[in-house]
Amino acid sequence: MRRGASQETAVPRGKGCAALSYCSSIEAFPRRYPALAASLLGVAAACGFAPLEYWWLAIAAFAGWIALVHAAPTRGQALWRGWAFGVGHFTINDNWFQHAFTFQDQMPHWLGYAAPFALALYLAVFPALCAGLAWRGRAPWVDAGFVLLFGACWILTEWMRSWLFTGYAWDPLAAIWVPVQPVAWLATLVGTYALSGLTVVAAGGLLLLPAGRKQIAVGIVAFAIITLAVLVSYRSGAASFPADAPKLVVVQPNVPQDQRGESDQAMMLARLLRLSGTPGAAPRLVMWPEGVIRDFIEDDYPYWVYGNTSPWLTRERMASVLGARDMLLTGGTALQFDSKGEVTTASNSVFALDARGRIRGRYDKAHLVPYGEYLPMPWLLRPLGLSRLVPGDMDFAPGPGPRTMAVPGFGAIGMQLCYEIIFSGEVTDPAQRPRLIFNPSNDAWFGNWGSPQFLAQARLRAIEEGLPVIRDTPTGISAVIAADGAVLATVPRDVSGAIVVPIPPAHAPTLFSRLGNWAALLVGAVLTLVAFALRRRSR
Repeated sequence: MRRGASQETAVPRGKGCAALSYCSSIEAFPRRYPALAASLLGVAAACGFAPLEYWWLAIAAFAGWIALVHAAPTRGQALWRGWAFGVGHFTINDNWFQHAFTFQDQMPHWLGYAAPFALALYLAVFPALCAGLAWRGRAPWVDAGFVLLFGACWILTEWMRSWLFTGYAWDPLAAIWVPVQPVAWLATLVGTYALSGLTVVAAGGLLLLPAGRKQIAVGIVAFAIITLAVLVSYRSGAASFPADAPKLVVVQPNVPQDQRGESDQAMMLARLLRLSGTPGAAPRLVMWPEGVIRDFIEDDYPYWVYGNTSPWLTRERMASVLGARDMLLTGGTALQFDSKGEVTTASNSVFALDARGRIRGRYDKAHLVPYGEYLPMPWLLRPLGLSRLVPGDMDFAPGPGPRTMAVPGFGAIGMQLCYEIIFSGEVTDPAQRPRLIFNPSNDAWFGNWGSPQFLAQARLRAIEEGLPVIRDTPTGISAVIAADGAVLATVPRDVSGAIVVPIPPAHAPTLFSRLGNWAALLVGAVLTLVAFALRRRSR
């Protein structure tokens, strides 16, 4: 584009169009309806994530959105176009949120159809902030400096989304690369948020081609091809295991969310026991998911808590499938009491049981789900008729944070319960690096889109940390994920079954596992500095 030309009107026409009037209308659409165009680009970008995985479409959509933001005549227009992009993007990407409302009778089920849109109205603030910040540093034409600055702003705002108001880190842009492992491998160096920013830079680089800066674009493409060639040539050798090597047994009972009342506990336990198999020559680490064991299994609670059950007999039955060297990890619930014996709060927990039914360890979930495990601002929302999406009246209490549990016979096992696995840089105990991460989850209320998106994010954590991640859910998708993010074995959604595999090895600590999200901030700072250096040089 010639310097000084109008950014709203100087759009190159396609030479291959047979009808100039048709081409003109196509080119005029984003100028006449920029917010609608931005929203549609956000919808297209959402198709880059699981389960569709059209990553190439997401890249093209981000390129179009960057061009729209650059063409905004005012900062207010840039913010508006960023917000419209976010509304379209998050409404589609979080459509699974509707499914959760079908399991909560305290609120009308139809409210679930509005919930993804309502959530998107808030989440869109972050792309809007990114667009507004980047627009402040634009030149009269789209140049490399603007593209780099846009990537830096995306890193900042996506990282902010992960912690502001307890955080909602679902589906960072880097998740589109999970099916393209050579690119996803870069997360071992810089982590998820920095990889997201570099993805934005790659998308913006496409805009440099038609503007006469082919040498820059060619350089970017050449560097990308060389990098990909090196990464594609990298192959982690398949590990070999002796016959008596310790094994994982990951059980998926396929018990739907609406079949988990107290009266169904005996049926659910029988199914778990049947799928867990029998002891063999090798020690087994048996894993059961979150949300299936509803009976309280800890001792010393007031008698009225247990009803007609006995915690000792429940644990004994659970341990009946274990051999002398086996251990069981299972989701469950722990209660806390005051001095009067009244229940004060509960914890969403993981328990470790040995073959004698003794509890050998407990982990309490730290990063709770707002509106799922607790209701924010109950003084305001309960009078409005709103409640938690998870059945029950008591809010859960958070645990102390990522912890490594010493499981007898199996060493250090990291614990991340359900939603916790989506938070990049917050999944391992800084005091003790585990050999693997156990991620029991309840995906039954996540719908057909939520479960594969959840799996993709767990694979990103494995890549970042260089650790195997074991996902275990009641209805799927359960999976054993290698330390390089590859899925070694899986039980599909809505299928009962069990995975029995040797425990996959951990990799050496990655650069990201040492730096954490400082790596993202460092990459963002470098992009910003280079952007201003290029701008200063051009002047």
